[in-house]
Amino acid sequence: MSVRRERTKFRQFGWHRRSLRLLSQKELNLPETKAFFRSLYLRTKLEGERTMKTAADKNIPYKVYLTEDEMPQTWYNVRADMKNKPAPLLNPGTGAAMGFEDLRPVFCDELIKQELDNDTREIEIPTEIREFYKMYRPSPLVRAYCLEEKLKTPAKIYYKFEGNNTSGSHKLNSAIAQAYYAKKQGLKGVTTETGAGQWGTALSMACAYLGLECKVFMVKVSYEQKPFRREVMRTYGAEVTPSPSTTTEVGRKILAEHPGTTGSLGCAISEAVEAEMKNPGYRYVLGSVLNQVLLHQSVIGVETKKALDKIGVKADIIIGCAGGGSNLGGLISPFMGQKLRGEADYQFIAVEPASCPSLTRGRFAYDFCDTGKVCPLAKMYTLGSGFIPSPNHAGGLRYHGMSPILSQLYHDGLMEARSVEQTSVFEAAESFARCEGILPAPESSHAIRVAMDEAIKCRETGEEKNIVFGLTGTGYFDMVAYQKYNDKEMTDYIPTDEDLAPGFAGLPQVK
Repeated sequence: MSVRRERTKFRQFGWHRRSLRLLSQKELNLPETKAFFRSLYLRTKLEGERTMKTAADKNIPYKVYLTEDEMPQTWYNVRADMKNKPAPLLNPGTGAAMGFEDLRPVFCDELIKQELDNDTREIEIPTEIREFYKMYRPSPLVRAYCLEEKLKTPAKIYYKFEGNNTSGSHKLNSAIAQAYYAKKQGLKGVTTETGAGQWGTALSMACAYLGLECKVFMVKVSYEQKPFRREVMRTYGAEVTPSPSTTTEVGRKILAEHPGTTGSLGCAISEAVEAEMKNPGYRYVLGSVLNQVLLHQSVIGVETKKALDKIGVKADIIIGCAGGGSNLGGLISPFMGQKLRGEADYQFIAVEPASCPSLTRGRFAYDFCDTGKVCPLAKMYTLGSGFIPSPNHAGGLRYHGMSPILSQLYHDGLMEARSVEQTSVFEAAESFARCEGILPAPESSHAIRVAMDEAIKCRETGEEKNIVFGLTGTGYFDMVAYQKYNDKEMTDYIPTDEDLAPGFAGLPQVK
């Protein structure tokens, strides 16, 4: 390569000709000098291509919104496309599969029908619910341009943001549906449990809107860590009790067996079911795990797919945090349906806390849905209903089991699961907040952690994958957790095999 050509390239890169004159003819012909010029040329060419690529990407807006007319008219029931259906709920006394009449004392009639329906692919969303949805839906699909730049990744990252309502999360999608059916049945009120408080807040909002009474049993550690979340529920008229409590027989029993326990979702479920049984005109409603909840949450995935189709993008990887399964199940459902029907392929990743690893270290077996063993048996990945997780800061993910739908899909190898440690999760949350401008909930940050990990892998391999994750909600009521992280007081806890053994030993024997 001639000196003239080298100098021409040098000038193209913004170097002044005078700078080149500082180099002698001999120096310009040195192999190391030529190597430097070639390296500089290739780096600059790459930057130019990246700039052109970024300019092309800018045709995709930061936020993709559907119109109200494009909102889903139906919920999508992924069970209709599953070859292996979720196993039925069992009566813990007889071991027999539970039908409509068996479940009537606990759940609303219409919700039971949805719970048991494995065949209807599309279930119409009532007009009243769709009108309520319009107050905060459709929610945006956001292109995380700033996060991509921070990570220097060729991957394209998108997140479905569900935190743009007072409950601060996706939970309102099912809360209004369950409250609607309770109201339609002529009930007086409902009982429920809540972990981080997002579900309790959402249900309180829905009940206030429809004029229903609402009794919430809140996991004690969250009740103490998040007093303002508790007060939001009370502002909407809910009665909030820390769980386990002395107000129920099962609560008193749990406290006797586990003195000083900070509680779990399993404990709170037991108390909520007992309270429902003792209050005429009440039914129990649940914010996750059950088939009916994943059905209602499918609006997340249906909207996400419509938004991606609108901008001509196909997801490669879809990631969601997983506690009981409502967010993850809702996000992936229409994409999973495509995979089940052989229409498209995706990589699905469920992300759970290392302190409560039901998918990654649990057993696929029938188990009680609650710690007090008053609920039906569900076949799911579980750590045992007696497992009391450590008081980590992802309250909504502190559940011993996983949705039977997601458990079956995972068991069939249609999705994968990863567990992540708490400090790593908050490190990702901080990075995300600093560049994307949203303070994420600790639960959502599990998905952020793995989305970032996958984007970094793309940086190393050069792959331009489309990564989609669910940002389930905001973390503005989680400042105690953020304070612990900022003060370097946050610790990681990973249960040992010995820690998990008692929970597995307590699994019911089902033939």
